[in-house]
Amino acid sequence: MFDAKSLLDQFLGSQGSAPGGQGGQYPGQNQRGGSGDLLSQGKDFLSSQGGGLALGSLAGLMLGSKSGRKMGKKAVTYGGLALVAGLAYKAYQGHQANKQNAPRPHYPQDAPIPLEAPRGTAFDPAQQPGGENQFAVNLLTAMISAAKADGHIDRDEQDRIFEKIDEAGLDSEAKAFLMDELRSPLDLDKVVASATCPETAAEIYAASRLAIDPDHPAEQAYLQMLAARLGLEEGLVQEIEMAVREAEMAG
Repeated sequence: MFDAKSLLDQFLGSQGSAPGGQGGQYPGQNQRGGSGDLLSQGKDFLSSQGGGLALGSLAGLMLGSKSGRKMGKKAVTYGGLALVAGLAYKAYQGHQANKQNAPRPHYPQDAPIPLEAPRGTAFDPAQQPGGENQFAVNLLTAMISAAKADGHIDRDEQDRIFEKIDEAGLDSEAKAFLMDELRSPLDLDKVVASATCPETAAEIYAASRLAIDPDHPAEQAYLQMLAARLGLEEGLVQEIEMAVREAEMAG
């Protein structure tokens, strides 16, 4: 199995997981000088790399042109799995508080998401069937599916991306995964089936929302259908939207 956790970090512009924890970053780790979110760098990143094409170029080409926004600097210090889990957990807490007419949880202004979702709960990626790496595969699949929702990744775009995959230095398994996901028709059933409980459903929706800025009717319709198929309450969907936007604006 390829390192899906690392690939997810690349897609979200995250700086990896801290030793012994889900979130944070390794001391001194910042592979691109703090440039951060690969989703927002898009095709401009291709020219900036010259002959040394990085994986970030691939992620930007696949998803970056679809978002038009930059993840906040503070948010990208979290590993990809921790970022998604934290956003979903924060949204869940806000939704539960609203339903119970209770005070909303308070987080420090310098923490766009909780430091980590509670360990040992269904929000913890380590608790997912197949482990963290398989869950990262599920989130990547959800993100690529969302990116395909408006039909932007057509055959010509696929051919261009396949060229970049060949140049990106990926191992054969990672390369096969990306090519298969791009070639395959949009399969909402596959995305929905990867949600094993309400908590993972919220995480899958959060990852899908992170992949796109839904300014196209087809993207909006896709997210609405995804939320419905995942069984997410409208209030929770709104909380996820709020959490994502706060993470985008964080520092």
